[in-house]
Amino acid sequence: MIHLKSKEEIKIMREANRIIAKTREVILPMVKPGVSTYELDQVAEDTIRSHGAIPGFKGMYDFPATLCIAINEEVVHGIPSKQRILQEGDIIGIDMGTVYKGYYGDSAVTVPVGKISEEAAQLLKVTEEALYKGIQQARPGGHLYDIGAAVSEHAEKHGYSVVRDFVGHGIGRDLHEEPQVPNYGTKGTGIKLQEGMVLAIEPMINGGTHAVKILEDGWTVVTKDGMLSAHFEHSIAITGDGPVILSVL
Repeated sequence: MIHLKSKEEIKIMREANRIIAKTREVILPMVKPGVSTYELDQVAEDTIRSHGAIPGFKGMYDFPATLCIAINEEVVHGIPSKQRILQEGDIIGIDMGTVYKGYYGDSAVTVPVGKISEEAAQLLKVTEEALYKGIQQARPGGHLYDIGAAVSEHAEKHGYSVVRDFVGHGIGRDLHEEPQVPNYGTKGTGIKLQEGMVLAIEPMINGGTHAVKILEDGWTVVTKDGMLSAHFEHSIAITGDGPVILSVL
């Protein structure tokens, strides 16, 4: 069942996501060679709590951390560690969730560590563009798969692949609500989009094939071919005026 949100609920979710944006502003300047992913995680948790929210991912399905961190060929759901030290030239995906007054926020970004290759920079650029192409389709009267069609068209035009095993989702009192929001699909198909829907749209784009696998830790998703992957995500509300991005300042 899809839960349409009231303006008051969206206002609360706006704050849940704004706290993510504020936390992102604190931790992104820390992303440098020599920093451990554990350090980023600790600062993120402290910052989220200082704004009156709690980490949205920690403890969910027994996930042990505040951030999901994915480096280079990792796609999503990597676990922060004192042993995982950022290196010059890495790209790092940082996925963050919050709970504020009973509602979730969810957003992700992939950023460079120091100077990165042109290949990596292009992947980040196209993946972020694909996110906004998808967001533009989130309008009342449109169709759900318009979003994924826009994402995949942009990614594939540049020679990239869209991950199919993991998708975006509705969000609200639960982190993962209906509907699922794939990053592929046929334009003009899927359920009709309505005002009051709140969606987490999150392209995961690979430099090689779309095939992925989960490592032995039971969490970390990597590309099967070892090629780079990037992940960008915003939580958005569908309004009569079109999509409103909640996870920005």
